[in-house]
Amino acid sequence: MIKVSVILPIYNVAPYLDDAFQSLINQSLKEIEIIAVNDGSTDDSEEIIKKYAEQDARISFYSQTNQGQSVARNLALQHASGKYIYMMDSDDILADREALRICYDYAEDNHADFIFFDGNIIQEEGAAPLTWNYQRTQEWEENKAIIGENLLNRMLDLSKHNCVVWLLLIKHDYLKRIGLSFYPGIIHEDELFTTKLTLQSNNIYCLKKSFVNHRVRSVSTMGKHYSKRNINCYLTVIDELLRWQKSPIIHKFAKYTLSKVFYTGHIIPFKDKFSVFGRALRSGYIKYIGIKSCMVFWLKR
Repeated sequence: MIKVSVILPIYNVAPYLDDAFQSLINQSLKEIEIIAVNDGSTDDSEEIIKKYAEQDARISFYSQTNQGQSVARNLALQHASGKYIYMMDSDDILADREALRICYDYAEDNHADFIFFDGNIIQEEGAAPLTWNYQRTQEWEENKAIIGENLLNRMLDLSKHNCVVWLLLIKHDYLKRIGLSFYPGIIHEDELFTTKLTLQSNNIYCLKKSFVNHRVRSVSTMGKHYSKRNINCYLTVIDELLRWQKSPIIHKFAKYTLSKVFYTGHIIPFKDKFSVFGRALRSGYIKYIGIKSCMVFWLKR
């Protein structure tokens, strides 16, 4: 039986792939499969994937034209057969060879829909200064079920909402039951995915361990200069969440997210501000952005 399916979308990360694969194939939990999807890489990523796939039968390999991380993950999910799903960034490293075994045993013991844990940051030279971290388990007790709405509500109150999927181990049957996949064609897709994942569960568990070394690169998708694309993708996330449900927690999430997005958005070119602000205005989202963030967005340079 495959206990954990590791999903690994890959795009132009050749310098980091050896570290990522080594951290996976050396896990003490051997009943895993690693599903690598090459998302149209133009570097040596595909050759490295093939090398590892030839060496380890647990690694399967798919290739597609560049369509983004969401489509790559969805393709991998179609082929996953594990009892649990772990989605890893291809430039990250599992920091402990016991990580998947501990996570699997903990999720099984608690019959969890999914568990969440902490991560560390490896910041490369030239990467943008960080204003956040991935330590968020302090507020919760281990071995005690958490209701999804309570989890999201508390994370928003503490400004510790980190939406990343690589800090989760998800039961495959739960994912199938709620019919959840990744929204294609956007960045910040984790915001939409994890919010829906969280709010549909009353059986979430916290594991107070740091298992991932997350690399922040100067040229990563999330490390690039903030632009109107970031804002437009966040607006799409809010569009989709409100289309899904107009509950108080979704309104709270929209306010938390868009106030920060537009506050940060003051750095985009002035001509781009009209486009994204106009979209927010037409969608009725000014109430979420707030006066302070609106003023900073327009007046701060």
